[in-house]
Amino acid sequence: MNEKSKSHTYIEVNGDFKMRELDKSDLEQFNALLQYAFQVTSYDLFQTGWKQEEIKYAKRPILEEAYVLGWFYKEKLASMIVVYSMKVNIHDEIMDMGGITGVATYPEYTGRGLIHSLMKHVINYMHEKEMSISFLYPYSIPFYRKMGWEIVSDKLSFAVKDTQLPKSRPVPGMVERVSLDSEDYHNVHSYFALQRHGALIRDSLAWDEYWRWDNEDMIAAVYYNKEHRPLGYVVYYIANEIFHIKEMVYLNIEANYGLWNYISAYFSMITQVQGDNYSGEPMAYLFEDSEITESITPYIMARVINVLDFLKYYPYQIQPEDFKIHFKVHDEIAIWNEGDYMVSWRDGETICEQVDNNQSINVVELNINTLTTMLMGYKRPTYLYDHEKLKTEYYMLTWLERLIPVEKPYFSDYF
Repeated sequence: MNEKSKSHTYIEVNGDFKMRELDKSDLEQFNALLQYAFQVTSYDLFQTGWKQEEIKYAKRPILEEAYVLGWFYKEKLASMIVVYSMKVNIHDEIMDMGGITGVATYPEYTGRGLIHSLMKHVINYMHEKEMSISFLYPYSIPFYRKMGWEIVSDKLSFAVKDTQLPKSRPVPGMVERVSLDSEDYHNVHSYFALQRHGALIRDSLAWDEYWRWDNEDMIAAVYYNKEHRPLGYVVYYIANEIFHIKEMVYLNIEANYGLWNYISAYFSMITQVQGDNYSGEPMAYLFEDSEITESITPYIMARVINVLDFLKYYPYQIQPEDFKIHFKVHDEIAIWNEGDYMVSWRDGETICEQVDNNQSINVVELNINTLTTMLMGYKRPTYLYDHEKLKTEYYMLTWLERLIPVEKPYFSDYF
């Protein structure tokens, strides 16, 4: 073992396998495993405009700003996981969120439970750091479900023929192309994220991740009203006569019309518009010619890390006085979550406390997965009851439907 290795503090040791936090000295091993696991070659990176030194140091901020944990076999990195410290809008309540990424293992070390143990450690880490919830983009939905995560948002991909583009609508403002680091563009997203359930509150690291693997042809265009206030944007590129939308956000219907006017102005240059919609609602109804192509895929999974805090600070739609509900939660991984949580309201304040498990009135029994997807609004209580995902008396469904906001999550980021 070299001198550098002696200074490392190991969290867990199992024979020649040792678990510890990664630092800047592990940058090359970190990049090598990341590129191997996600099958990203140097050629792929060059194709999106990266230079060799940029490739090497692109992920350095992670090792400086994120929590990166790995298993080492004889000082060689074998498996790792990354946790970003982020913030997310949960029904207008801004909560601390742990963003999971970089989950990877070399094939010769699979089958040893390395990722499973890393996941358990980072769940503990997020609990200690008081992160109420965690998000991740899944490489295996069944695996993450076993660890307590559940689907909470979808990506709806659409394709619109040039002949199906909406007719121009008169608007008082106009669209201007701006730089990708434009303050107006970033401000629109900030305003939007503070109003939209599920949206990520982007800091500098989140913006870096947003652009990480995009090519250099990306364009941002902002809609300004007649007072030159930015009210929406579309991020896109054009290739092979296709207008590719990465993201479109608008703060009011005027901006929506203005952005589609802008897109439709490319009619003579394109044959189709393709893009992704993260609202959870299909777009076809909004088009005069609704025979557009739309497909839906699960996108982001989430997991409540601390049930007591989440239920206490959750923004319920109503606050019924003289009513108590018991959430009987099962969580095999985060054992501190296992138990009965009594929620009640007094003088506009939510009261949540853990009580004994022999309650028999107003009980809703469910696992951490179902609790997460229900409170996030992805699936409604009645739907979950009908599919035997939760147990309760039928009359309680009316209360749950009234308590939980209806809005579905919007999450367009990738990390």
